[in-house]
Amino acid sequence: MRLTPKETLSALFNSALKESHGTIIREFRLPRVLLVALCGAALAMAGVGFQGLFRNPLADPYVVGASGGAALGATLAVLFRFAQPSVPIGIGAFIGSMLAVLVVFAISEFSHFGSIAGLLLAGSAMSAMLTAVVSMLLMMNEEVLHGIYAWLLGSFADASWGQLKQAAVLAPPAIIIVWLMARSMDALAAGEETAQSLGLNLRRARLLIVVGSSLATAAAVSVSGIIGFVGLIAPHLARSLVGANHKNMIPVSLLMGSLLLLAADDLARTLLAPVEMPVGIFTALLGGPFFLYLMKRGERRA
Repeated sequence: MRLTPKETLSALFNSALKESHGTIIREFRLPRVLLVALCGAALAMAGVGFQGLFRNPLADPYVVGASGGAALGATLAVLFRFAQPSVPIGIGAFIGSMLAVLVVFAISEFSHFGSIAGLLLAGSAMSAMLTAVVSMLLMMNEEVLHGIYAWLLGSFADASWGQLKQAAVLAPPAIIIVWLMARSMDALAAGEETAQSLGLNLRRARLLIVVGSSLATAAAVSVSGIIGFVGLIAPHLARSLVGANHKNMIPVSLLMGSLLLLAADDLARTLLAPVEMPVGIFTALLGGPFFLYLMKRGERRA
């Protein structure tokens, strides 16, 4: 149902001429808009954290196995049918994402490749292994293939106040953790040796950035499924607007992430209406060329 701006404002302030307008706005569209904006901000903050940690503009929230862990957790939750279908997917995705990241971080701390290289190598290996396990489980249980596949593409079709509450519990603490590490990420940008000479506790800083960024990723994917490239694009847009200083870049990244995901969700909902497409398709269509552009620009600089 299409509503005019006047009807929308009327419904928001409990003065709608039609009761159905108030129901549509307050119970369906408003929680969806707020959830999309919060998830976009969380993914953008995760991107800021991982790019600052790895000193790599191509890093995104899934570089340390978070997406693979979320996919495996969601698949297992559906297969075991712990509760109503909408609840266990989010809980399973959150638990799987956090466990995968913690394992990757533990492996990297005991590797002989150095902290950053160890995280990248362990994350790549973990992602490949978890993706293989998910594929095997889906082949063995074809009845859940469609449902899990749709979730893996990302969607806000089932957005509700309950999902918003779940994301609102997890995302703000994660955003605060990464924001408080802004000065540490500025120091890391000069190199680990320089950061250590400035008095930065490298192990503590890496752990806090990884936990905060992974928690932000898990908060988003637990309610929306896997949505890629928002965490890659938003920090770059912010960096081009206000520079690389994290104190200035972080709030702009949050805004860019929210706006990007709101635009993608609007396209997913309206482009082929009444059929709604997964929002992850649109972020991938936007993010893929952007990723290739960044690689080409890095090649020219090198």
